[in-house]
Amino acid sequence: MKPDLSKTKNDSAKSEHHPGKFMKKHILSIDQGTTGSRAFIFDAQGRVVSCAYQEFKQYYPKPGWVEHDAQEIWNSVDAVIRKALTESRIDPKTIAAIGITNQRETTVIWDRKTAKPFYHAIVWQCRRTAELCAQLKKHERMFRQTTGLVVDAYFSGTKIQWLLDNVKGLRQKAVNSEAAFGTIDSWLIYKLTDGATHATDMTNASRTLIFDIKSKKWSSPLLKLLNIPKNILPTVLPSSSVFGYTAQGAAGLPGGIPIAAVMGDQQAALYGQGCFIPGSIKNTYGTGCFMLLNTGSKCVYSKNGLLTTLGCDARGKTVYVLEGAVFIAGAVIQWLRDELRLIKDSFSSEEMIASIKDTNGVYLVPAFVGLGAPYWDADARGSITGLTRGTSARHIVRAALESMAYQTKDVFDLMSKESGLKIKSLAVDGGACRNDFLMKFQADILNIPIVRPLMVDSTVAGAAYLAGVSIGLWDPKDVCKIKKIERVFKPRMSRVESEIKYSGWCHAVRQTLAR
Repeated sequence: MKPDLSKTKNDSAKSEHHPGKFMKKHILSIDQGTTGSRAFIFDAQGRVVSCAYQEFKQYYPKPGWVEHDAQEIWNSVDAVIRKALTESRIDPKTIAAIGITNQRETTVIWDRKTAKPFYHAIVWQCRRTAELCAQLKKHERMFRQTTGLVVDAYFSGTKIQWLLDNVKGLRQKAVNSEAAFGTIDSWLIYKLTDGATHATDMTNASRTLIFDIKSKKWSSPLLKLLNIPKNILPTVLPSSSVFGYTAQGAAGLPGGIPIAAVMGDQQAALYGQGCFIPGSIKNTYGTGCFMLLNTGSKCVYSKNGLLTTLGCDARGKTVYVLEGAVFIAGAVIQWLRDELRLIKDSFSSEEMIASIKDTNGVYLVPAFVGLGAPYWDADARGSITGLTRGTSARHIVRAALESMAYQTKDVFDLMSKESGLKIKSLAVDGGACRNDFLMKFQADILNIPIVRPLMVDSTVAGAAYLAGVSIGLWDPKDVCKIKKIERVFKPRMSRVESEIKYSGWCHAVRQTLAR
């Protein structure tokens, strides 16, 4: 169902959203991530009024398989919005617009009438379609030229095909237009609008493996190749658009609030960091690690494992982006906490390793769901090398933290080479960048300054800023003024030492790939 952009369900709400008439002065930003959901409320000066966070369950039905319950995701989003509203003490009617940012590639198919998912959401980390992808490798060039992506289980396309082929009766429902596919942004839009809008934005569409990034349309040849009926797909709009309006009471919100910005989490972080011009770059340390380089109107195809995808400029217009994706970054810390129980919480990792000077030769390669850029090895699995009788839990924890910096260097070196740019500093964000040890080590390994903003939640900030720009509350220049630098980490390690350490990492990766 296409969104009706000509009118709202509440004409008075529409008049108040006209630029210059801001009786409504707050922005609600929803950040639906891989392990939890967050809601932030920003005021007209771009300051955080309140925020709320809630984790949800991860499902691992088989080795390498990762699932979410989409209804649990919605429940968590509903809960954090209500909590943020309560803690802000603002009148919900003062919310001028909503911005959404989300975990990308994660795939949901639901019933159009009941809005109930037919199956668990298949998470971007899930490797269940690796064998199917291996069969599709003969079409790699077509996928690459059309979508800018490599053929990998990471993306949505083969997840959709798997659901249609493995959930009883689903393919027929899809053919009969009874089913709707979406990445998580589409699912949230559908729920917030009570089924009135089935839509996505360019950035999320560009991660599905079935979207033509040049024509900005769903690719009929690729849909045919993957046997995906077009009628299950959402309408694709620019990131800065009115995607629909809230239904009365959805997540405790009044009706008629425009959903005015939607971006995949990494593109939202790029926007939140103010990387509006070609050549600007950021790295996000979240569940995974994602480095994005704005290439503007130039569509650059990598020869060595980087992805070409879509982002947006200062006003939400589509630009091209080079991306390097690391599947497991902050998730390795959760693994230390939840599975190995080596740490009590993510914040204790830095304190735990304070008394040791190195890893004592230990390297941890967190290839729990394969390796992303620049290796793209779906069959690789995690390994710990260099273990001796003197290895302690502290060495393993430090090796886990260092793995994020090494994987970032893998991508950084390749991006520098393929872009031809001499990158003088790296803007960082995401939860793991709060770890001072990691940022210091990252500066040493890259041998450039690491710039950390005061607001490290650049994903949620980006969605909020673009929503504000979209409705005219802010100008892009305001966004640059709102962003403030908290700390710059400068390299202190000698080049010789950093190169020796990185060489050890490369050796550990080769051992992992050889499995």
